[in-house]
Amino acid sequence: MARPAGNTRLKSARVAAGYHSQQALADALNAGVRQVRRWESDNPPWPQPEVGQALARLLGQDLEALGFTPPGGVPERRPRTVLAATATAVGLAAVPIQAVTVQPASVAADFEAVTRSHRRLYWSVAPATLHPAALSHAALGCALLPETAGQTRRRVASALAETWLLAGRIEFFDLRDALRAQQTLLRALQAAGEADDHLLGAAVLAHTAFIPAWEGEREAAVERMVAARTYGRRGPASAELLAWLDAVEAECETRCGHTRTALHLIGHAEDLLARGGRHDSPEWLDWFSPVRLAAFKGNTQIRAGHLPQARETLLGVLDALGPTEEKQQSVVLGDLAAVEAAVGDAEAACAYAVRALDQLERTWYATGMDRVREVRRQLAPHQDEACVRELDDRLYGWSTTVSALAR
Repeated sequence: MARPAGNTRLKSARVAAGYHSQQALADALNAGVRQVRRWESDNPPWPQPEVGQALARLLGQDLEALGFTPPGGVPERRPRTVLAATATAVGLAAVPIQAVTVQPASVAADFEAVTRSHRRLYWSVAPATLHPAALSHAALGCALLPETAGQTRRRVASALAETWLLAGRIEFFDLRDALRAQQTLLRALQAAGEADDHLLGAAVLAHTAFIPAWEGEREAAVERMVAARTYGRRGPASAELLAWLDAVEAECETRCGHTRTALHLIGHAEDLLARGGRHDSPEWLDWFSPVRLAAFKGNTQIRAGHLPQARETLLGVLDALGPTEEKQQSVVLGDLAAVEAAVGDAEAACAYAVRALDQLERTWYATGMDRVREVRRQLAPHQDEACVRELDDRLYGWSTTVSALAR
């Protein structure tokens, strides 16, 4: 005889929500696995009110849609809506249950795969090309979010938060559109909240601190860093993530003229990295390393007037950067140019600046171009020298000028 199929609606919803075993669902509900087995039988008993509400919330469907028959067989007279947390945080309204397609758990892995690809492409693909692709992927995530529940929903929301974060990074660092980046990072934070991903929330909040810091608004930057560190403590945060938070705050302090505080923070970050930690770093933390920390340090040393130390630090960074870190190379070359300009060696400054422009022609990075422009302003006393005129020819050539204005 054929074996009874049981409550296939509940089984399907459980798997689609990412709970691949009855025990996993029982753990999520703080219930017994025997109870889940009864619910997935041919004649599932109607759950107790509190447990039933938790089950519907967890799986994103009401109890009748999950295969349960109300006591007495009389359907409950109430709106049939998605009971899981809605996607209002990313601009979506609640969707009637009849209109929702419950996506399988595999949708999370597929959505995450594209997010990972975009993360890697950031280091080589032109920002004007990658940015619309990231936004389209985020739009897909917003559409998928109300069609998922449980673990699947959290995974989609986390990948969506990372996608918004990538878009915000491009807008701020590559396209220099701080106003738009602020709104995009807010969406990233809201999606991280949907995923209950505290570490990703810390990363987003730290990125928002850059925006006021670039305008010299120290109080607002510090406030956002306090929030970022609060989320980081909810972790578990790796030593690398905590060191990056120090580095971000150091750059904010540097921008606001507090270089002594910045150097103290960088020293603390170096100690954290030297000691290591018990926790692994998130996969998405690919923008930071000991070499990147040294690059932060070199720039702060310049602004603090520690020029010999800055030159030594930055030359070490330049030697240590990998071939895929082309954007960072343009920044470091610009900083080395700034060192030489500060000591009055116009020819050496121009040589580094031209190398930075060579790199920017291959891989555009607005932050790198900012460094070159700062150096050119430093070289104003030397503007009649041949090396500076040659730099101007490169800096204001057709391709460079059009590229800068287009971005």
